[in-house]
Amino acid sequence: MSKHDLSMLSNHTYNDICVMIIEQRFPLPPWDMENAAQKLQIIEDEWNTLDPEKVITGYLPDAEVRYGTEFLTGREEIKQFLNNKWQQQVSFKLKLDRWGALKGRMAVRFECEWHNTAGQWYRSYGVQVFQFDDNGYVQMNFASFNDEPIAESARKLA
Repeated sequence: MSKHDLSMLSNHTYNDICVMIIEQRFPLPPWDMENAAQKLQIIEDEWNTLDPEKVITGYLPDAEVRYGTEFLTGREEIKQFLNNKWQQQVSFKLKLDRWGALKGRMAVRFECEWHNTAGQWYRSYGVQVFQFDDNGYVQMNFASFNDEPIAESARKLA
């Protein structure tokens, strides 16, 4: 709609009308197994960039995240958390596996491998649930996991 079209609405001027454009992040809920798998691949790819700026674009500005014992609200907290995480968890690599999807929610099994700054490798296993809004953004993401020390030769996600 143009500025001229807006000014014609109900005797309001353009400045009286708030226009909000909401970008959608495809695929969108409700999920079937195919588009749920596509959405998870996008999330996995974003996380594997190790770029917090890229990751947070998929989250609502006020998203709620629980990652283990960390409780985060909003993109800035998530970004800071990821910056810290990837300074400590070097060579981080994530693999997501869809367990189920219904409406705007998904249940996921995940594993990741990384090493600390001393060079000890770990594999983390866990489950997480996602809730997405109607535009495909993460509203909530809750993850529970454990970390297992492994030998570098035992890596599977290299």
